[in-house]
Amino acid sequence: MTETPEVTTNSQIARRLDELANLLEAQRANPFRVNAYRRGAMVISGLPEPVSEMYEREGVEDLEQLSHFGHTLAIAVRTLVETGRLPLLEHLRGEIDPVLLLKSVPGIGRIQAERLHHELGIDTLEDLEAVAHDGRLASIAGFGSKKVAGIIDSLASRLGRVRRPEGGSGGDVPVEELLDVDREYREGVRAGILPTIAPRRFNPERKAWLPILHTERGDRHYTAMFSNTARAHRLGTTLDWVILYQDGASGAHQCTVVTSRQGPLEGYRIVRGREAECREFFERQGSGLAIPDQAHGRPQL
Repeated sequence: MTETPEVTTNSQIARRLDELANLLEAQRANPFRVNAYRRGAMVISGLPEPVSEMYEREGVEDLEQLSHFGHTLAIAVRTLVETGRLPLLEHLRGEIDPVLLLKSVPGIGRIQAERLHHELGIDTLEDLEAVAHDGRLASIAGFGSKKVAGIIDSLASRLGRVRRPEGGSGGDVPVEELLDVDREYREGVRAGILPTIAPRRFNPERKAWLPILHTERGDRHYTAMFSNTARAHRLGTTLDWVILYQDGASGAHQCTVVTSRQGPLEGYRIVRGREAECREFFERQGSGLAIPDQAHGRPQL
C-alpha cells in the first residue's frame, strides 16, 4: 500500500470529511452523524484562511468555535492537519494499516512500527499508549526512556487528553458497554443483516465480505468490524477480533474485543488491555467464570 499523501489544504480536508460522510450514509449510519461530517466539509471549504493555520494558532478550541463544529469534528480535523490521516475513514474504506498508523507517531520508524505490530500486537494508538505506560515499549530495542517519554507526550496530544484516563483502551467507557456493542455486532453478523464492505487489504478479489455495524450508546457513536490486519490473518483470528471505533463528546477512541485464550477468562469476550475490568464485570454478573460459551463466550459464526 502506498503512503498516505500529505493533507494540508482546506479543499483536501473537506474532501476527506465529505468522503467519510458518504461512506457512513452508504453503510446506514445515523443521519445526524452523516450530516455533521457533511456540514463540517462545507464549513472548511468556505473558510477564508487555511484551517491548518487556525489550528496552529489556537488549537482545537479555536476549531470548536466554527459554526456546526463539535469536539469530535474538531478532533478529526486536527488529526488530518497533524498526520494527513483519518483512521475512521481508512476503516470504512477497508484499508486500515496498523504499521502506517504507528509510523505516523513521531519517533517511530517503519521497522519499529512493524515490530510493535507483529511482536507486541499493537494495532491502535490506544494500544501504543498502554504499552508506553506499562513498560512494555521499553522492551523493544531503540526505545529508551527519553523516546518513550516523547511518544507519551505525542499520544497525549493526539488522543485529545492531557493524561491517560483510568479506563485505558476505549477512554472512560465502561467495559460492559463495549462488550454490548461487540454482542450487537456479532449477532448482526450471524443474522446476516449488516452491510458489508470490500476491504482493499488482503482481498485481491475485492469481495464485499467484511460486515460493518454503526450503532449508538447515548452520545457515543460506534463503528464495529472484524479485524483485517496482517496479524489477525496470520493468527487465524480475523473472524474473532472485533475492532470498535468510538467517537463522541470525549473524542475518538479505538479498542479491540477478542475471545480470551488463556487464564481465568478463557473463552470469554474481553476488551484487550482491560482484562481486570472485564473479570470484575463478569463476577458482578454472577457468571462464576465457569460457562464461557454463553452470552459473552466464543462467537458462533
